[in-house]
Amino acid sequence: MGSLVSMIGRIYQAFSPPQQPPKRGDALKFGILGAASIAPLALITPAKSHPEVIIQAVSARNRKKAQDFAKAHSIPDRLTTQDILNDPNIDCVFIPLPNALHYEWAVRAIRAGKHVLVEKPSVSNSTEAEALFTLPELSQPNGPVLLEAFHSRFFPAWSYFRSLVDPSLVEHVNAVSMIPWWGTSKDDIHFSYPLSGGSMMAMGTYNMAALRMALAAEPEECLSCQVHAYTDGIHNKCDYDFHATFRFPNGIIGEASSTLKGPTYWTPSHVTVTQKEVVVPDATLPLSQTKLQKRQLTLHGFVHGIFWHRIDIKDVYQIRDRESNKVLRRWETTSYRKAYTFQEAGGEFAHLPGEPFWMSYRHQLEQFVNRVKGRETQHWISGADSIAQMKMLDMAYEKSGLGPRSTSSFQVK
Repeated sequence: MGSLVSMIGRIYQAFSPPQQPPKRGDALKFGILGAASIAPLALITPAKSHPEVIIQAVSARNRKKAQDFAKAHSIPDRLTTQDILNDPNIDCVFIPLPNALHYEWAVRAIRAGKHVLVEKPSVSNSTEAEALFTLPELSQPNGPVLLEAFHSRFFPAWSYFRSLVDPSLVEHVNAVSMIPWWGTSKDDIHFSYPLSGGSMMAMGTYNMAALRMALAAEPEECLSCQVHAYTDGIHNKCDYDFHATFRFPNGIIGEASSTLKGPTYWTPSHVTVTQKEVVVPDATLPLSQTKLQKRQLTLHGFVHGIFWHRIDIKDVYQIRDRESNKVLRRWETTSYRKAYTFQEAGGEFAHLPGEPFWMSYRHQLEQFVNRVKGRETQHWISGADSIAQMKMLDMAYEKSGLGPRSTSSFQVK
């Protein structure tokens, strides 16, 4: 009962932060390009507890929608998208538009001198990623900051989980996520091919990032990618579920699967790392025997860890006869860990700020502001990382037969 009460309290505070400090005079002013439903979760709520962030303006194709959105979230200005880019008082823009529009408006914003936080996936394919993240403006002294808003990667539990993984011992990784069938509609942007929809773009990008993070490596090949996809109208080539298998360096296999039309009951995402069996020194054993350990690590809730997550550490031990290799004894141990703050995660990042109610989006915002302000950032997603992420998505889409999502007609001049 105590853990349930704690969870409810933490989630309540995540959406209604108890600490709402006064805004500083040099606070960054954000404009949101599009009155998207993700904006409150991804930026507006996290900004409430950040003294250096002000949500100044929002735009939308429908003026009334922008007005209603601004009123609902106490945003002072309702502007057109171009007005936001032209406004010298706006420092940063958040781009929560449909995937197919990320590339164009990120380029326009950067060329307008704005710092950019762009929803993931950052663009539609690796061609766009390479063009976007290598824009010359980004490498200029005091140039704009560009970050793919891969919020889950900033959550403390990931840091702790990765500290437990020895990449040199990994033999297999499996990442699974899902959204129940009632959580999506065929009319959603997830199923619009012109808007770069598909389950791999929507949820699969989390799974693929989980494989890359757990292994600290890039896939060499997509061995297989089975999908179920629509075949009609604008939905054509939009996958609503997938299962992909990748080969990583040293023959390590990584699997990723997700669905946007899952079972009625939602289950948390999870990533499981299976490590090779290793010999464990044990001075209590006779010389004729050896002790071996095989470890399996699972992070439950790797997408939205604030709601609930848990790290399972399962060790399987065996005592074997050295001569015959016969198993003399076998047993298992399982322990559990959680890390809602970096203090709980420990290790090299234990000094980082945070509260138990900070969502991954809030941790992400902390690092984004630090980078814009020229301060040290302990967690970051580089442009090269975002390009590699899109290459992995392209690899899977190619193998599936659906092909990568289309490149925008917008031209960088």
